[in-house]
Amino acid sequence: MASRAILQQQARGEAVAEGGKQQKKNGAGEGKNRRALGDIGNLVNLRGVEIKPNRPITRSFGAQLLANKQAAEAVVDNKKQACTNVAGPPVAPGGAVAKKVAPKPGQKKATVQPKPEKVVEASPDKEIQKDKKKEADAKRDSRSLTSVLSARSKAACGIINKPKEHVFDIDAGDVENELAAVEYIDEIYKFYRLAENESRPHDYIDSQPEINERMRAILIDWLIDVHTKFELSIEALYLTINIIDRFLAIKTVPRRELQLLGISAMLIASKYEEIYPPEVNDFVCLSDRAYTHDQILIMEKRILHKLEWTLTVPTPIVFLVRFIKASVPDQDLENMAHFLSELGMMNYATLMYSPSMVAASAVFAARCTLNKAPLWNETLKVHTGYSQEQLMDCARLLVSFHSNVGNGKLKVVYRKYSDPQKGSVAVLPPAKSLLQDGSASQ
Repeated sequence: MASRAILQQQARGEAVAEGGKQQKKNGAGEGKNRRALGDIGNLVNLRGVEIKPNRPITRSFGAQLLANKQAAEAVVDNKKQACTNVAGPPVAPGGAVAKKVAPKPGQKKATVQPKPEKVVEASPDKEIQKDKKKEADAKRDSRSLTSVLSARSKAACGIINKPKEHVFDIDAGDVENELAAVEYIDEIYKFYRLAENESRPHDYIDSQPEINERMRAILIDWLIDVHTKFELSIEALYLTINIIDRFLAIKTVPRRELQLLGISAMLIASKYEEIYPPEVNDFVCLSDRAYTHDQILIMEKRILHKLEWTLTVPTPIVFLVRFIKASVPDQDLENMAHFLSELGMMNYATLMYSPSMVAASAVFAARCTLNKAPLWNETLKVHTGYSQEQLMDCARLLVSFHSNVGNGKLKVVYRKYSDPQKGSVAVLPPAKSLLQDGSASQ
């Protein structure tokens, strides 16, 4: 059996001679022979020539080459210093100086190999970022001459940028209360602000031939008294007045049916807000049988038909509860805000303002009446959406109602809030500063 010829490794592209014939190694393609496991790193030695890959010198690759070169130089320096740096004779563990032991003939002298130092590669990108950061910090710290002169001019004129006031989180104490709906409360009131103008009645008193502002005030004064006797919720009272105004804005009502409208509106509001609303016969007795059972039910149907059964509307009480909470009140401030709000609700002049503005003005006027400092802060501005200047006109109107409430004939609201259980806030002097100066001092 003939032995196989030993093939010598040739350069790439060379043929191998065997038995006088030119054969190619391993059946590979022409000129594409490569050493097995010899050029995995793309560094093939062809006849003593080292071929390096053509790799572009990027920043990171250049830094890597530089770091490798420095590491190699450091290793060479450490080897040179290992033989020359001798601190003295070695010390034994017991504290005695150890004797030098001469090497035996033929025994090689042991040399201490230094531990290779860990080389940290420095990326030029990081160095550039650090330089940029230092430059930005220097620019921020350095103030230009213009900014210095502007700051001095503002200080000389008394124009100084005040620090931004802190907005108090009024819902922090209700996180565990599921009924407070803390997760959705901001979105709810944003929707109320959008929807309040859709349900606002327009100025209608000129379109009513037999009804004037005085008649409306007498009706509401009587309804507040009825509301107190029935011990209904405050939401039912505000919804009753909203229903009356919205119906009068779209339907002409004769004078003899005005009280019937008020009774039917309170019946609807009680059914909407109360668990146990008053019965129709209760309203018949309260009206001294001026209207029958059937007349009240017919008027109820007319109202619901004209209003298209739209009863879920944002009344001033919806905003007032939220704004009082933002004011972080005591009991007197809460009672005073409700007192001023009901005075405004009874007077037709406040109909020109939106429910949220009436509520915010009631809180502002209450703070002025009780001399709360500050009169208006950033927390109230954020939650109400109104600045102090925007509330001035409506607040002056509410304070004027407070000034005249003791002298008029319609005193139901005055008696209601003169009760010690309500803090007797009605007998407190009104905020004259809003009426005299036309503005409140900060």
